[in-house]
Amino acid sequence: MKKICWLVILSLGFSHLGGAGKSSQDVFWENLQALCGTAFAGQMVESTAAADEAFKGQRLVMHVRACGLNEIRIPFHVGENRSRTWVITRTAAGLRLKHDHRHEDGTEDKVTQYGGDTASEGTAVRQDFLADAFTGELIPAAKHNIWTMLIEPGKTFGYGLRREAEGRRFRVEFDLTKPIATPSVPWGAK
Repeated sequence: MKKICWLVILSLGFSHLGGAGKSSQDVFWENLQALCGTAFAGQMVESTAAADEAFKGQRLVMHVRACGLNEIRIPFHVGENRSRTWVITRTAAGLRLKHDHRHEDGTEDKVTQYGGDTASEGTAVRQDFLADAFTGELIPAAKHNIWTMLIEPGKTFGYGLRREAEGRRFRVEFDLTKPIATPSVPWGAK
């Protein structure tokens, strides 16, 4: 049923969701900003890689922790692991997603700051981020990654990864109807 709901959301034109004169990315940004300061529990809903087994049985939490004019930071906790933060920024060309990975002492992991940029306007509820050149150099297998963020305001937030050549899929969804207590700060945050 959830898969059908996502397909319906993705297939709609969405022009009715934006305000007059606002781009789809502006509305998407505002929808993210509206979540600032709140945290939500989630679950893995799709996975095709053995590496994702570490997510099973773990408590998954997203916390829209910091919202600036041009940057939103969303820590993503997997159980007690607080190493991951999604960083979305506005650029002259659209939106950018980076993955900030830290060790418990706050230092950067050797695999960090990978991600990509939007290649189109997207929609008010969905933005796709295509892997950038830095990502391809850092993680050769990820050079064609596409990350997706979906927001169905007041209902669901989704984060996904596709790697078409390998048939790789990963997706987590968070229930926006049930905010939870603010989690501990992510590793490396002040």
